[in-house]
Amino acid sequence: MASPTIVLPGQDLPPALLPNSSTNKALTLGPGLRHIPPSSIITTVAGELCTDPRKNALWIENNGGRYLPHVGDLVVATVHHSSTDTYHCALTAHTPYALLGQLSFEGATKKTRPILASGALVYARVSKADKWSDVELECVHPATGKSDGLGPLKGGMLFEISLGLARRLMMGSGKGGVVLLEEIGEKIRFEVAVGRNGKVWVDSASVKETVAIGKALRETDEKMLDVEQQKKLIKKLLKDI
Repeated sequence: MASPTIVLPGQDLPPALLPNSSTNKALTLGPGLRHIPPSSIITTVAGELCTDPRKNALWIENNGGRYLPHVGDLVVATVHHSSTDTYHCALTAHTPYALLGQLSFEGATKKTRPILASGALVYARVSKADKWSDVELECVHPATGKSDGLGPLKGGMLFEISLGLARRLMMGSGKGGVVLLEEIGEKIRFEVAVGRNGKVWVDSASVKETVAIGKALRETDEKMLDVEQQKKLIKKLLKDI
């Protein structure tokens, strides 16, 4: 496995570090990078430079900083309170509430919409995020009206992880160097919802299993375990539950 490319703030990335993409997609810059016309790409934070040739995208993996919503992000939101037609939801502590329409659920009408109390958890997609207005969420696909796995999260437990680990988990199939959930899923049945805002909801057959999965996620995050270390952790986890 090639050594990771570590960058520091203010670096001008040479063409050799850009994705070697065979697609015709425009280059997509993720967190930690800024385009300076006409062709310079400057780093804004320190961390590991990551690329995805399939999507012709690159970004900097960084566990620090605070979550900034972007359209299309999947998030685990906590309902704080409701108004006439809207749920006001917290994405992170000490930030303005995001707005989730009470009809923004699959098949929802005024009679069938879900009734969510304060503290309820929702898996949602960011549908609007700009500097001039409130962040907006939705629990349906805008084109099909289907939930696509979004909606209220019932039962389970919520765990907080770094933004870097959240991003890597959402790549799936071990692409981000995290195999923890896939490996556990081969032995234990559980449900999980990973939010780009550093929140992970886990539900399984027992509280003991749920807590163990949450602890494994936190240990992987805090100790920055590699793939082999994660597998060893999973073996220990399975013996203890």
